[in-house]
Amino acid sequence: MHIVHTEASCGWGGQEIRILTEAEGMLRRGHRVTLLCPPEARIFAEAQQRKIPAVALPIGRKRLPGVLALRRWLKAVPVDVINTHSSTDTWLVALASRLLGQPPPLVRTRHISAPVPKNRLTRWLYQKATAHIVTTGEKLRLQLILENGYDPARITSVPTGMDTEYYVPGHRAARRAQLGIDANVLVIGIAATLRSWKGHEYLVQAFSRLSTRPSRLVILGDGPQRETLRRQIMELGLQDRVFMPGDQRDVLPWLQAMDIFVLPSYANEGVPQAIMQAMLCALPVVTTPVGSIGEIVTHDSTGLLVRPKDADELWRALERLAADDALRERLGKQARQFGLAHFGLTPMLEKMEKIFAGAMATMRR
Repeated sequence: MHIVHTEASCGWGGQEIRILTEAEGMLRRGHRVTLLCPPEARIFAEAQQRKIPAVALPIGRKRLPGVLALRRWLKAVPVDVINTHSSTDTWLVALASRLLGQPPPLVRTRHISAPVPKNRLTRWLYQKATAHIVTTGEKLRLQLILENGYDPARITSVPTGMDTEYYVPGHRAARRAQLGIDANVLVIGIAATLRSWKGHEYLVQAFSRLSTRPSRLVILGDGPQRETLRRQIMELGLQDRVFMPGDQRDVLPWLQAMDIFVLPSYANEGVPQAIMQAMLCALPVVTTPVGSIGEIVTHDSTGLLVRPKDADELWRALERLAADDALRERLGKQARQFGLAHFGLTPMLEKMEKIFAGAMATMRR
């Protein structure tokens, strides 16, 4: 198949990483893959570095030039299926397809749990213009069925696959020496784009009250909340205990240096890849039951779940883990076992192949 991915977003996070991971996997399986995205988007540069064919088009905004550019490209290049990933590129592809005689089928992947508008135009987009909808978690699938009334037969949950041979536990002391982190402190970490709904401010509040043992907080990532978080850290007097090394191309060394991983999101999540990576590294995870997180983190089994926007409950969970080495070890071990059983790359690729083939068959009828 010639699979085309489109992404209008210029941001960087789990959604963009999944697109590239899936594209690499499909290339290895013998398919042709092309990414269409704005020239200024980080995913464009990342795709080139990974040797994924990418074409720059003006699709960053819902404007006529983007529709026309897509139409020209699709008219010139034979395509079997288009997989769109954000609202903007989905609309642009749908409209461009209307201008083609025989457009390829459109598969829409929904990565987050933000509500889908309930209006006639959006319903046309999802139920008429789109051949199939993919969600990254079952709860997101049910949301579209129960809240939007979409046809369940045309929606499939396909969790993101991880490289289970890469994300493994490491030698904590060696990693800390490599990264310049004290070997004798408890290290709590988060890896996420610095967006408000990732809940960093609640983690910083909870961490400021941690008293069980000497500890450090590592905040990996960059984004619009960086300066807000810096001010909060300064106001709480935590500048010597909180490290913000910025965006990291490879988070594995940092995960292997941590004792606890936290992601206190309060909105918009699917199944965060950072949690999956942490679980495969045998880290005890503290998170919230937002989006489809509850599908991989079971309270007191593969992690601890706390209420969103509740710094007190988050603090209590951290105190509990900080004081109990055996609990941290048990949760981390069980998290890794769950991850090995459920997070593989092959199931994701096989499911997406089946969906693409089904969408193509539907268009031929």
